[in-house]
Amino acid sequence: MSLQVQKAQTSPLVIKAASGWVSLDFHALWEYRELLYFLTWRDIKVRYKQTVLGAAWAIIQPLTVMVVFSIFFGLLAKIPSDGLPYPIFAFSALLPWQLFAHALTESSHSLIANEKLITKIYFPRLIIPLSAVLAGLVDFAFAFIVLLGMMVFYGIVPHNLWILPFFVLLALLAALGVGLWLSTLNVQYRDVRYTIPFLTQVWFFISPVAYPTSLVPESWRFLYSLNPMVGVVEGFRWALLGKAQSPRPLLLVSVAVVTLLLISGLYYFRRMEKTFADVI
Repeated sequence: MSLQVQKAQTSPLVIKAASGWVSLDFHALWEYRELLYFLTWRDIKVRYKQTVLGAAWAIIQPLTVMVVFSIFFGLLAKIPSDGLPYPIFAFSALLPWQLFAHALTESSHSLIANEKLITKIYFPRLIIPLSAVLAGLVDFAFAFIVLLGMMVFYGIVPHNLWILPFFVLLALLAALGVGLWLSTLNVQYRDVRYTIPFLTQVWFFISPVAYPTSLVPESWRFLYSLNPMVGVVEGFRWALLGKAQSPRPLLLVSVAVVTLLLISGLYYFRRMEKTFADVI
């Protein structure tokens, strides 16, 4: 008796570059969610690998800046702090700013940093800048614990703690939207990376971190609020420290700007990702 073994006929998987307007394809992103997790965890481990203080840097950096600001802006320059102790006024703004700045910088460099991975295998390229953005949440968590301790020291009770995740998400989405534009441009034009530190530094000074929005003239408020970090920082202070004035007008403009940056960045990234492996 002879046994015949029939081989199953399998059709090869063909991956074609999209043409014209492309969809965002969030379904593919969900299918590769485990890769997103591992890349995020890799970025976290690499950040603190072979460091002496490890995760303590997430606390030391904003604390040091807060002390410098408290001396020069709070004590010497007498910058108003909306009735709050200046150290906690500055530190509460440095947390969302540090999260945004880290996510923006890392996502902008993410494609170049993962050059070998991009040229060898297929996966949704959006995972790379997204993992770089999410990795900053660990630093934020450590620094936020210190902020809660400072609030206990100054006797400040959290106002709307439940709404804080919204402002954290808004900061991450703003960083992702800008990071998608810069990371895509960075693949084509390598001198883009030299503009990122300058952009971040300028962005810091036009955000209400060391000073309150009340110092900005009323006639300039709308133009000023086009900076999405204005709504994030002011909203973060309002939700956590209980400022009397709600940042709703500023927040609405910031949400609109973040939405525009994110949608345009996603479409531009998806349209150009078919060339990443060839150009990078």
